[in-house]
Amino acid sequence: MIPRPAVLVPGAGGFTLRPGTPVTADPGLEHLAAPVRDLLRAGAGSGGAGSGGGIRLRVVAGLAPEGYVLDVGATGIDIRGGSPAGVHHGVQTLRQLLPAETLRRAPAGPGPLPVPAVHIEDAPRFGWRGVLLDVARHFMPVADVLRFIDLAAFHKLNVLHLHLTDDQGWRVEVPGRPRLTTIGAWRPRTMLGSRIHDRYDDRPHGGYYSTGDLREIVAYAAERHVTVVPEIDMPGHMQAAIAAYPELGNGFTGGVRTSWGISPHVLNVSDEALDFCREVLDHVVAIFPGELIGIGGDECPSGEWDTPEARARIATAGLGGPHELQAWFTARIAEHLAGHGRRIYGWDEILAGGAPAGATIAAWRGAEPAILAARAGHDVVACPDTSVYLDYRQSDDPGEPTPVGTLLTLSDVYAFEPVPPELSEAEAARIIGAQANVWTEHLESARRVDYQAFPRLCAFAETVWGPPDRDHADFAARLGPHLARLDALGVNYRPLSGPRPWDGRPDAPGHPRDLADRLAEVYEMTGDLRR
Repeated sequence: MIPRPAVLVPGAGGFTLRPGTPVTADPGLEHLAAPVRDLLRAGAGSGGAGSGGGIRLRVVAGLAPEGYVLDVGATGIDIRGGSPAGVHHGVQTLRQLLPAETLRRAPAGPGPLPVPAVHIEDAPRFGWRGVLLDVARHFMPVADVLRFIDLAAFHKLNVLHLHLTDDQGWRVEVPGRPRLTTIGAWRPRTMLGSRIHDRYDDRPHGGYYSTGDLREIVAYAAERHVTVVPEIDMPGHMQAAIAAYPELGNGFTGGVRTSWGISPHVLNVSDEALDFCREVLDHVVAIFPGELIGIGGDECPSGEWDTPEARARIATAGLGGPHELQAWFTARIAEHLAGHGRRIYGWDEILAGGAPAGATIAAWRGAEPAILAARAGHDVVACPDTSVYLDYRQSDDPGEPTPVGTLLTLSDVYAFEPVPPELSEAEAARIIGAQANVWTEHLESARRVDYQAFPRLCAFAETVWGPPDRDHADFAARLGPHLARLDALGVNYRPLSGPRPWDGRPDAPGHPRDLADRLAEVYEMTGDLRR
């Protein structure tokens, strides 16, 4: 099983599932009974367990909120959770106890399904076990997003960070701002491979989510105990919005960005631009109920903030220069979200100049930002690009599709430790979890997302669920049977043996980097986080 349960004690005998096996669920757990009934391949009735035994789902006191206990014996299957989320995790473990074929939509075969007797006790190490999905660089239809949520929940991940806007595309319908979707959601062509090759496909790309689409994604995730954290990146990574509404920029009148990399075209710091951001966020908070709202804050060049308007803002706000404008801007956005009872979730660049109180930091530029943020009293989600950026290449095999970034093998991801050893016990408590990031500059389809994410996301899921002391050999032994589950779920994972001939993208060449070069490049692009 992946993630590996904390306690697993095999027993003698077991329980046999039949189409008529009854499933009983405590009030509030009815939605979790449905996937259990799916395992039976027929409409197993609700009601009492009956003389033949049955499956029971219940919430009990004394367990961690996301903890669960699963018992399989001659009289039935009992899943107890500290909350509905804990019961959900127990159900995922039950699904993995059965043959992989039971995960398919077709019946696994004639006859009953034996379940071996076992006692399992389990609970996660971290409360934030997340994955970022970038739908801005390449748009993913709603059905693909829902499928990705299913796969995340199957591995007991509980946060989907949805990167909704960027220079290359705006993916959120906003009432009163039609050009965000008629202009900002589309680009005339797309760069192929690393930007050093300057290749393009000359094919339009775009798409956006209606309010109804986003509500569906949020509701679907909530049923699977996944919180969706939206990100509207600001004040940088806004070229798509500025293309739609040029008055938000600093004189730029071009279109949606078609190349990768960091755009120099950022929001201006006028009241009009701030009101635009507030208007967008007012719409976002009406859709996404979580306390944290992503505001990005990464990779924001200040070169365009040398206008009379920017200098006037610097003077009236008492700032020391353009380099202090982003912190001022972020503070205004944090104040607005606080009025909605929300807090900001931002990339570690917002530490420069002092992040607002209550901000949660996504620490992506190595381990140092996590240390600085924790010591500054911020909650931290560890997501260093050198460990958990799943768009990075998986091997040195020349057949890897669009190999970019530093080398991140399956074992590298499994070895990732979210808590830097330099932190004291009190400081370490500020590391609320970690997330793996799936950036899609080079991932044009759900099939490509599958290839980059799996099975490395399986390794990451175990890293954030279980204890810091992990056994890679044990994980590798369990991964083989788990790949059969991914096969049954239709996942186009990367084979352990390496890329297949049809996985390659010779039309989209990459740019492999080593670790030292990548870190130097990151800080050259984004600046010193301690400035």
